[in-house]
Amino acid sequence: MRRTAYSDGVARPALAIATRTNGAVNGITVDRHYNNNACRSVMFVVQSGTMTDGSVAITVQDSPDNSVWTAVDPAFVQGALPTIASTDSNKTYDIGYTGPQRFVRLVATTSGATTGGTFGAVAYMSGARRRPAAH
Repeated sequence: MRRTAYSDGVARPALAIATRTNGAVNGITVDRHYNNNACRSVMFVVQSGTMTDGSVAITVQDSPDNSVWTAVDPAFVQGALPTIASTDSNKTYDIGYTGPQRFVRLVATTSGATTGGTFGAVAYMSGARRRPAAH
């Protein structure tokens, strides 16, 4: 079978699309072993919608047990962790994770917002140890 993005990986929701104001929100837990795929890496694709004011700092956390979460060591992050500003409507940001932990998630922290902005994210897990990846 020819290797393609579809056969080599799987996408999962990572941060529900919503309009948010001040505060922090934990994203949806991404299990790299989803459907026994045991994916080697994760790429988060964060997409902004309409951003009216404030800013959103995106960070990544990982966990060995889906219970205790810590900030990801920068050595395991590919690309820059974005801060989405009020002038960043309708943009996408790619963040890679290559760390050893099974569970990973985004954290979005909004500050300086009155009406805030709309954004969300998906996780594309690639390098499935079993091919084709189970969807």
